[in-house]
Amino acid sequence: MTMTFHDQVVRSFNSLMEYVEVNEYKGWDPYDGLNSKIFQATPLKYSSLARLAWIQLFKRSPVNLRPILKVEKEYNAKGLGLLLSAYTNLNSICQSSEIQEKIKTLANIIISLKSNGYSGSCWGYNFDWQARAFFQPKNTPTVVATTYVAYSLLDAFEATGDSTYFDEARSACDFVLNDLNRTYDKEGDFCFSYSPLDKTTIFNASLLGSRLLSRVYAFTKEPTLINEAKKSIAFCCKAQHHEGSWFYGTLPFHQWIDNFHTGFNLECISEYQSYSKDFSFEPNLARGITYYLATFFTRNGEAKYYSNALFPIDIHAPAQLIVTLYRIGQLPKEKELADRVLRWTMENMQDTQGFFYYQIKKKFNSKIPYMRWAQAWMFFAFTIYLKTFKQDDAAN
Repeated sequence: MTMTFHDQVVRSFNSLMEYVEVNEYKGWDPYDGLNSKIFQATPLKYSSLARLAWIQLFKRSPVNLRPILKVEKEYNAKGLGLLLSAYTNLNSICQSSEIQEKIKTLANIIISLKSNGYSGSCWGYNFDWQARAFFQPKNTPTVVATTYVAYSLLDAFEATGDSTYFDEARSACDFVLNDLNRTYDKEGDFCFSYSPLDKTTIFNASLLGSRLLSRVYAFTKEPTLINEAKKSIAFCCKAQHHEGSWFYGTLPFHQWIDNFHTGFNLECISEYQSYSKDFSFEPNLARGITYYLATFFTRNGEAKYYSNALFPIDIHAPAQLIVTLYRIGQLPKEKELADRVLRWTMENMQDTQGFFYYQIKKKFNSKIPYMRWAQAWMFFAFTIYLKTFKQDDAAN
């Protein structure tokens, strides 16, 4: 009997789910090199250049150095948030006490990982992170990690009715509003910073903050939430290029255009509109969607990383396509594209052990099984796909 594409998706997802659950949701990350006990025992840990070089060595090496240099698998709050949202999707497909228990377990772990000392609930990464623009000590809260976690807690609230999860998400809005720095333009619109420790202007980060404020506004109807969200959306839309693209940020070394951050921007603008009923940014959204779909995916189904280069093919990009299409309401319409990209990804980037590879490059591949960056994103994307097409597939 010939296996349908839907059957292939289910088989691939089940294999991934087994890997994730056997590892108890813990794993490595592309940026966790500074968790090395070897590195932390040396004076190099005090040098920003050494920290940056060490992280890049771990991130770029096709060989997994973590077991040798003593980097342990750990929980990552953002990764757990993606998995929590994924289990709420599974719960909507087929409710069961087992899935409900996994939702509660993940939500409670996430809440236990909160960073303390801020205006509201917030989360960071489980490792020191040295970037060119800033240094973030372990557990420094960021708008990206916080908003993905808070979004997942809202999903858990809707799935279980437990108001504790909603309260945490509402509290996260206070972190976004009060603890992040702002860069203003002459009209009074602004960009949220990445974290309380920097003043960078990174468009997807600010838009993610706006999206959380918008979704919580849909519950509470607090004017401040939607008014501040709109100012951030406006700032970022002014930075959009005429053909629909965005640079990653405004610093000289942030002048690139990539796949999944473009997807972030689009879904955030779309969801702001859905929650606010303010459609004044529809022209920006329409241009961005046209650019995104025409630029980042090949006829063979490969997902390009950058606008001007195929390699590296990063697992985050095909996963983000499914998420973006769903968030902007175009997954059913673009099913052929989604199927083509998902098919290529399953055939070329999934290991026989169930996990997905990090990147395929021109000269070599990185097959390290990162939990947040690869497994959590693909797990989430699969559940969106299966939730969206369950009725069509059942009818066929």
